[in-house]
Amino acid sequence: MSKLVIVESPAKAKNIKGYLGKGYEVIASMGHVRDLPAARLSVDIEKDFEPKYAIIKGKENFVKELKQKADKSDSVYLATDPDREGEAISWHLATILGLDLNEKNRVTFNEITKHGVSNGMANPREIDQDLVDAQQARRILDRLIGYKLSPFISQKIRRGLSAGRVQSVALRIVVDREEEIRAFVPEEYWSIDAKFYNPPSRKLFSAAIYSKSGKKLEVKNKEQSDKILADLEDAEYEVTSVKKGSRKKSPTPPFITSTLQQEASRRLSFQGKRTMKAAQELYEGVNAGPLGTVGLITYMRTDSLRISEEARAAGNKYIEETYGEKYLPKKPRYYKSKSNIQDGHEAIRPTMPNVTPDSVKAYLSADQYKIYKLVWERFIASLMESCLQETMKIEITANGYVFVATGYSVKFDGFTVLYEEKSDDEKDNTATALPPISQGDKLKLKSILGNQHFTQPPPRYTEASLTKALEENGVGRPSTYVTITSTILNREYVKRDGKQFVPTELGEAVTNLLKDKLPNIVNVKYTSKMEGDLDKIDSGEKDYKEMIRLYYDDFEQPLEKAKADMQGVKIKLKEEETDVVCEKCGRNMVIKVGRFGKFLACPGYPECKNTKPLVFKTNAKCPECGGDVIEKKTKKGTSFYGCSNYPKCNFMTWDMPTDETCPECGKSLFRKKGNVLYCPDTEGCGYTKKAERKKKTDE
Repeated sequence: MSKLVIVESPAKAKNIKGYLGKGYEVIASMGHVRDLPAARLSVDIEKDFEPKYAIIKGKENFVKELKQKADKSDSVYLATDPDREGEAISWHLATILGLDLNEKNRVTFNEITKHGVSNGMANPREIDQDLVDAQQARRILDRLIGYKLSPFISQKIRRGLSAGRVQSVALRIVVDREEEIRAFVPEEYWSIDAKFYNPPSRKLFSAAIYSKSGKKLEVKNKEQSDKILADLEDAEYEVTSVKKGSRKKSPTPPFITSTLQQEASRRLSFQGKRTMKAAQELYEGVNAGPLGTVGLITYMRTDSLRISEEARAAGNKYIEETYGEKYLPKKPRYYKSKSNIQDGHEAIRPTMPNVTPDSVKAYLSADQYKIYKLVWERFIASLMESCLQETMKIEITANGYVFVATGYSVKFDGFTVLYEEKSDDEKDNTATALPPISQGDKLKLKSILGNQHFTQPPPRYTEASLTKALEENGVGRPSTYVTITSTILNREYVKRDGKQFVPTELGEAVTNLLKDKLPNIVNVKYTSKMEGDLDKIDSGEKDYKEMIRLYYDDFEQPLEKAKADMQGVKIKLKEEETDVVCEKCGRNMVIKVGRFGKFLACPGYPECKNTKPLVFKTNAKCPECGGDVIEKKTKKGTSFYGCSNYPKCNFMTWDMPTDETCPECGKSLFRKKGNVLYCPDTEGCGYTKKAERKKKTDE
């Protein structure tokens, strides 16, 4: 008997075929094979929002081949990814191939291991129509909103713009934060910081002023600070209170999609796309040396914190054998997922907890190893005993003023022996164990200073903190976070400043227009409610056509009113002036955007119609002719560098030019992979050096 198994990716197809063996053919659909054609709306609003699906352009021959294979097979199994999108792909495949939708031919693999594949094949089920409808509702609503809203903002602001159900809310979150920062007024405050020691010990410890005469002290300016320092001149410092206690620090749960992206950004400076690429490879299967080709982690698009008891037992066994029984909690720890999650699969965890990162490091790429190490350590740590800390709080009194010092020591390291989560707003934690001190001790003052500070505005969002904000507000889902941030960046609604997201003038104009005319589209609570209602389709609580009808009516009427109100109105953006002088009239040229991207134009239009290509000049000189090295873009937007004298000079490189020059021949140095600077002198200078790494900045 021949059995056909259809998965989504070629890598997964190859690995699953290895587990299934003879009698099975495994083929990859390469994602969706049928979708709403992009050239038209493809949703019949008059016929109760009936979607008009079609085979994706370029996949006609594949579908023809797939039909032939299915006709020759005794059984067809649909093994696309275990989420809404995967369920919808299976439904489209079943429809195209004419399969019985009531047949148990849908299989899912939470992990690509022998056990995971065998378990999936042994438990086929019917296609879950509720999951399919949930995906259809999102797809149709996204098409309706995007297709009708994008032309409106393009007409009112600039050609070629887009808006969407979720991306517009994400942009608004970034824009609102920028407005908070602009409106923020710093306030001055001072701290009085002292260093003490307790004779005969010479170990210094820090304490800060806290109160005077029982009232919390706020020092707002230098005059107050100087008065306090004068009051404390020649004062005696006595320990008037020593409070000891203990606290437990519990481990964080295993990863879900959002927390994996956040932690990879904080620890590794990975963008979401890079994180998910490595995670996808680890899920689909990698060559792990003696283990063969195997999936090292479970499915990486999930918002569930559940883990199987089998995985728990394997993790506990590793902990006991490696660290000892005392590192296992007496009572197993269970983490509670949010109420609106898809709980069909587990949290992201290693498929084989006994396979340590170091044991497979030699077989993984650098990115795969780093992500596997994160996932493995986080999972193992989540099963371990809490960290137990002994805390101490000391109050020191002098002339009516009270200083406070806090510290802790680790009584039992617990999970922290392996892993601790980082935080976006984590400050340097300098609290350490304090020296032996008792009430009544007289302390010696080493130094005391008044330090000026200013309150700080809220930080700009990074990719990690924006993902966290989207998740906390119920906007978007695990499979969409990377797409959301990529879209607002690619559309130039925001730009990166280091790791931070800064809204552009264009992004602010789009947000302000939508806030004014279609407030629901950029309302976080409204979008969160919509997501929650759409989730109810998953469980069969809501009809998907009813949901589309409800939210489309909410959207269409304000849009038509906005079109009528803004008839003939065009929002003008401030044009970015350059230092390029128009050779025809002497004005500084400005950057404009046309059908084919950005270009330089004279601001004197229509009197002067001069235009020219936009190029970005670097400080480097061409090693072949001495001309300027300029940055160019491929059709896909990738940067490369070439000589401004092209086509007379054909110098071109993918390596980034630097401001440094070669100490041997004086030509410009370029930076290649591995952070190496080199001289590209074609006559063979050959100078290279390791570049100095820039200091990492906090998010």
